[in-house]
Amino acid sequence: MEYLQIEKNASPYTIKYYREDIETFFLFLQQEGIHDLSNIDQRIVRVYLTSLYNQQLSRRSVSRKISSLRSFYRFMERDSIVTTNPFINVSLPKTTKPIPGFLYKEEIEKLFDVSDETDPLGQRDQALLETLYATGIRVSECQQLTLINIDFSIGTILVSGKGRKERYIPFGSFAEKALQTYIQDGRQKLLNKAKANSDYIFLNSRGNPLTDRGIRLILKKMVEKAALTVHVHPHKLRHTFATHMLNEGADLRTVQELLGHENLSSTQVYTHVTKDHLRNIYLNSHPRARE
Repeated sequence: MEYLQIEKNASPYTIKYYREDIETFFLFLQQEGIHDLSNIDQRIVRVYLTSLYNQQLSRRSVSRKISSLRSFYRFMERDSIVTTNPFINVSLPKTTKPIPGFLYKEEIEKLFDVSDETDPLGQRDQALLETLYATGIRVSECQQLTLINIDFSIGTILVSGKGRKERYIPFGSFAEKALQTYIQDGRQKLLNKAKANSDYIFLNSRGNPLTDRGIRLILKKMVEKAALTVHVHPHKLRHTFATHMLNEGADLRTVQELLGHENLSSTQVYTHVTKDHLRNIYLNSHPRARE
């Protein structure tokens, strides 16, 4: 767990699932009377996979557990605890990638109208929403932003993503205005309530850095104020950012770089298009779509 946190810079959720997957495997070994991790062979791996499928787990869950154990054994190989990785040649079950949920432009416009921008917390909420939608960053990346990460002179944010990989993301005039207003006014008022100074951009009502959970609660309250019937979480804003970018003509490679995806396949799930966009393309492209 320390290796994942310190060397791999894994998110708390990733560490949580790795721990659960490894502990589940340990429990299986205990039930099978196996007490030495170096004694695991292909036969035992097959028995374990059978036990997972017998629990009627989804292919996605089984795939994740195999990946966790493969990484676990790779770590043990590195530290010379074992000499072979019994999960290295186990093929992952094919999983279907669902189309990510996203907000239509009309829905997200309602969110932009709910905050009281004369109030410090309202300024913060507006800046938070504008930043998430303008950049498509993860909630963990947003929570870690500090003042030094923003360069207003060229309109970019420096983000530290998974595995400590850094990337620059541009932002537009709406996000710039919201951030400038909040940083120069509301943020300073919130910071005055804290006992210690902080360089983090997004603060809670007591002037302390916002947590991931705090950001999720803010979005939930904004949705309630906007009277939207959809569930909105930070990752849905990331989905929305990618979908709107591609629908407006951005190329896949650019969106991949902005999202910080290592593999293009992770970005390709966003290549779905809305019905309106599909209709507009048809009407503008087909020779006999219009008179």
